[in-house]
Amino acid sequence: MRPSDINDNAARDVFSRVLTRGDARIEYRIAGSGPSVVLIPSLGRGAEDFDLLAADMAQSGYRVLRPEPRGIGGSSPLRESDTLHDMAADIAAIIEAENSAPAILVGHAAGNWVARVLAHDRPDLTRAVALVAAIVTQAPSDDIRASISGSFDPSLSDAERLVHLQRAYFAPGADARVWLDGWWPGVARKQREAARLTTDNSWKPVAQAHPTFYLGAADDVISPPPTLGELRAAIGPNASLAVVPQAGHALLPEQPRAVTACLHEWMSRLDPVSDD
Repeated sequence: MRPSDINDNAARDVFSRVLTRGDARIEYRIAGSGPSVVLIPSLGRGAEDFDLLAADMAQSGYRVLRPEPRGIGGSSPLRESDTLHDMAADIAAIIEAENSAPAILVGHAAGNWVARVLAHDRPDLTRAVALVAAIVTQAPSDDIRASISGSFDPSLSDAERLVHLQRAYFAPGADARVWLDGWWPGVARKQREAARLTTDNSWKPVAQAHPTFYLGAADDVISPPPTLGELRAAIGPNASLAVVPQAGHALLPEQPRAVTACLHEWMSRLDPVSDD
């Protein structure tokens, strides 16, 4: 498996590459140098959600990898039988191809499932895990689930979708219009099916084996932040917690500076990578 450059944005030092894995192609973006960080986006959304965070991390001395989820950009679609383990294996292949192990895995919302599965399946590639606005201890209610689906339903008008976006993803007073675009409904459906087909639960307590940071959003109605005790009971003793005020489940577009600051502070406390 070898990556190939398909675009070079020299002004921002961002490269877009494609990795061939079996009969599939996986596109990803890479920037910066230093300890490796992998950014995994939310349900039905692409790597562009991390544009600001990735630029800041690259400028701050990290090597940032952003896989494009299957079915988006140059990445082949998920197969009908794929599970979260297959999605994690795509990212593992990128980390190996780029000689970027061990990497810090950052999963936003549903991306946290893939991050935790990858840490479980390939601990040798994992340095630590950050769960950003992640569903860990409490599942969303039926009406919130309906708004999650309505947020990217192409049969609805923008005005109707905006109501769903505001209800499910954004804090009161935030401008939910920033997430009207960037949705891939077909990708979201296949990702949900991959999660449904993942029947084992052994990957969930990620903080048993890895330093794990839960970055919650104070106004998150999809996954209200747990207490530290609840978090550690659910995922393990190596968990730490911070909560960003005035933010909902979207979090990244609402409070980008706070997200960056919290992740930087946590990553600065991680044990350094061994040269062995």
